[in-house]
Amino acid sequence: MKKILLIEDEEHIRKFVKISLKREGFQVVEAETGELGIEEVAKESPDIVILDIMLPGIDGYKVCEILKKSYPQMGIIMLTARAQDGDKIMGLEFGADHYIIKPFNPLELIAIIKSLLRRMELGNGLKSREIISGAFKIDLDSKVLYKSGVEIELTPKEYMLIKMFMENPNKAFSRDELLDMVWGYNYIGENKIIDVNIRRIRSKIEDNSSKPKYIETVWGTGYKWRED
Repeated sequence: MKKILLIEDEEHIRKFVKISLKREGFQVVEAETGELGIEEVAKESPDIVILDIMLPGIDGYKVCEILKKSYPQMGIIMLTARAQDGDKIMGLEFGADHYIIKPFNPLELIAIIKSLLRRMELGNGLKSREIISGAFKIDLDSKVLYKSGVEIELTPKEYMLIKMFMENPNKAFSRDELLDMVWGYNYIGENKIIDVNIRRIRSKIEDNSSKPKYIETVWGTGYKWRED
């Protein structure tokens, strides 16, 4: 079942869209703000995000930019009341795949979603609900990490961190980037919590946690997932 994340602050629109999507057999996750939407992407791994531009807090353009940077294969449809060509062009430049204007026919939205899914599958092969990196596999539906077929127990935050790493192999993340994506923009604690969680993950996945070979420290930046 394909999963859709709807990031929209107007409840009546979320309800209207959710009903239409569920009738077509999609699983629907909701978020009222861009910040919450970014957190839901990290937790839920949606196939497509339907993203409103006018959101409280960070706007849809910024959310689109953040998501496309960390999840380049994910589809994004911008849903907005803005009809000007400049706004449409800006949305596409930030990485959106489609742009639909409110008010809209739900059948049009469904058609766009199905078209985008077909394009994604043709481009990437049938999209698997798994992430595989060497001996490691994440089952995105059950949210379970395996190493050489053996399940590794993780806390929700540990899972979100290692999922972020495995989705972006060999990419260095700063502590602040990881904090924003996993703990959310509203988190007011120190970023040293990242180091604490990395140590815990290493103790579970590394053959020798004092000499890590999977989650590497990038001095002066943060951490990255090493994939040969």
